Amino acid sequence: MTISLVTLTIGQSPRSDILPLLLEHLPADQVAHAGLLDGLTLTDVEQQYAPAPGETVLVSRMISGEQVRLSGPKVEQGLQRKINALEEQGYDTILLLCTGEFGALKTQSALLLEPDRIIPPLVKAIVQQHKVGIVVPVAEQIAEQANKWRNLDTPPCFAVASPYLAEQADLVEAGLSLQEQGADVVVLDCIGYHQKHRDFLQKMLGIPVLLSNVLVAKLAAELIV
Repeated sequence: MTISLVTLTIGQSPRSDILPLLLEHLPADQVAHAGLLDGLTLTDVEQQYAPAPGETVLVSRMISGEQVRLSGPKVEQGLQRKINALEEQGYDTILLLCTGEFGALKTQSALLLEPDRIIPPLVKAIVQQHKVGIVVPVAEQIAEQANKWRNLDTPPCFAVASPYLAEQADLVEAGLSLQEQGADVVVLDCIGYHQKHRDFLQKMLGIPVLLSNVLVAKLAAELIV
């Protein structure tokens, strides 16, 4: 059997925290996994990918569970090198496991699935005029997210709760904030959020809560032949 689809995380692979969720939609024996930080130590990551002042901040996870903060521009450069290598290995479809915005990633022939290009227009079509509440891992991401979601019919609102560090109190605070801001639908906009986060907020708020990783995993599953 030829494995044509590979997931690519900006952290380390395999993503044991979300892999079971993805494999509810993707066949395990037909998917490979790669990570930008594979083989690196925390010290290596700090030296190579630490965000400089003013740079876009991305958040991911080491295989040991630690949260890491990464420079958006440096990650984009590293991802392009990784994408080139994966294409050389013969993968036809690359599923990026990051919801950050990247402006210049490209492939020679493989299909690159970028959540930031897929999820906002999909959510816009679903929610129409309803107000969307966006949950992000760190506060620095809110300004970037405002641009990412600029095409929604109604301006979104935001709250912060890291999928890697959040205690229940953080999710409660985020949920209450979105409720006060009038959210009708919630999007957990980081690949690291899990079904448990979705279930907790949906029960607490009584409104639909969407997981970005599930949306892209379902789409990717349709491309496996």
